[in-house]
Amino acid sequence: MFKNKSTLLKAAIFATGFSGVVAEYILSTLAQYFLGNSVFHWVMIISLMLFSMGLGSRITKNFETRLLKRFLILEFVLSFIVSFAALLVYTASAYTQSIGILIYSLAICIGLLIGMEIPLVIRINDDYEKLRFNISNILENDYYGSLLGGIFFAFIGLPVFGLIYTPFILGFVNFSVSIVVLIFLWDLLKSSERKALIVLGTFVMISLTTGVFVTDPIIKYGEQQKYSDKVIFAEQTKYQRIVITKWKNDYWLYLNGNEQLCTRDELMYHEPLVHPAMSLHPNPVNVLVLGGGDGCAVREILKYPKVEKITLVDLDPAMTKLGKTNPILTKLNQNSLNNAKVEVLNDDGYKYLLSNDDYYDVIIIDLPDPRGVELGRLYSHEFYKLCYRHLRPGGVIVTQAGSPYFATQAFSCILETMKSAGFQTVPMHNQVITLGEWGWSLGVKQPADSNVKKQLQNLEFNIPTRWINKEAMALITSFGKDIYPWEKDSVYINRIHEPVLYKYYLKGNWDLY
Repeated sequence: MFKNKSTLLKAAIFATGFSGVVAEYILSTLAQYFLGNSVFHWVMIISLMLFSMGLGSRITKNFETRLLKRFLILEFVLSFIVSFAALLVYTASAYTQSIGILIYSLAICIGLLIGMEIPLVIRINDDYEKLRFNISNILENDYYGSLLGGIFFAFIGLPVFGLIYTPFILGFVNFSVSIVVLIFLWDLLKSSERKALIVLGTFVMISLTTGVFVTDPIIKYGEQQKYSDKVIFAEQTKYQRIVITKWKNDYWLYLNGNEQLCTRDELMYHEPLVHPAMSLHPNPVNVLVLGGGDGCAVREILKYPKVEKITLVDLDPAMTKLGKTNPILTKLNQNSLNNAKVEVLNDDGYKYLLSNDDYYDVIIIDLPDPRGVELGRLYSHEFYKLCYRHLRPGGVIVTQAGSPYFATQAFSCILETMKSAGFQTVPMHNQVITLGEWGWSLGVKQPADSNVKKQLQNLEFNIPTRWINKEAMALITSFGKDIYPWEKDSVYINRIHEPVLYKYYLKGNWDLY
């Protein structure tokens, strides 16, 4: 009998470790989506959780009686908070810019609850096991639960159930174990304690059940409040939140809340991204596109009859699937991703270049802005050196580089980092109506004495374009005088072991955007 009761307590701690650690992963992922700078927020949230666990353990020193009742109350409360954490964050994001306060508050709260539960269970289990077995067994099950939670989150929770429904799975796991413990240790509770726990347990059960059915419409409502236009598509993938909105006859594509394109003016972005690089190369046969899962860059590349193969590498299969099948995007990209010349691969761009031996004439990089360290890898010195090796002599590379005015230092950093890898570089910019002033960095693998800027300004485009022409090239390669206070020497090269780009990006002039 003692053994069965002790096993139940260990199962409860296992469930606590499982649900608690996954809840922290969920909050860390939400912080990455809403706040950027993922490494910083992952480190801080996990560290804060562990610190809060210590505080929770300290608080339990004041608990002398009714330990089982206190433990079950904590279990029910933890089940409730874990289940609704993501829903609270998504809903609040529609109404406040201070979403970080809520995310960190939830992390502290969950950490406190877990920290309070572990010493309580050890003290309750003291009646059933000797001290040396008791402590090691309780901690062992908590750590095992954390491991299983991490595996669940990485392979099942996030990719299958997403950030909306995974918390409710955790809540039900924790709640179910709590109910089993309540039933089997019923005789250890006073009559008044039983009634209080039944009321609380019933409330939590009704809340969790109701939450499963109402969370999707609530999040859709909150998400709609966040965007000024009607949300017509939303999907949470393993890597990002994809949203498409509509206003009149125009559509916007957002990744993690950041605009990627608008059908009204995307050509003002994609034509400067593609055509200067493609037209500068005398014989662009083999082209690599990194990112660009919407298919618009590939649409422009396919205008060049000399092109024999286009390899598009985009990390998120959900994004490339949209580019291939969504009627809005297939109409916009002219079904480019289904063209026989195009091979679509879902992989990390850096890993892809490390693992293959192919050579390219043109590399076009159409990735989201470097808001964190992980994306900063794809704007690093080491990454551009990889690109340099994979380009044939005379090869051309171009990357979107953010805004030269809203993120001036970040824009300069990308240009200087590409130059450090051996490329002859030229900055370009253009006014995109819905994005504002946007920029690109173009590099050529050729002798240092070549005048790439002059070559670009003399380009004649022999393919159909809607905006870009020779006159436009003179405009997009000209910046006028540098009116910003930063010296070029103050911008460091972005390296994998010394990531500075994301810092420049985050402290840009975005309040003017």
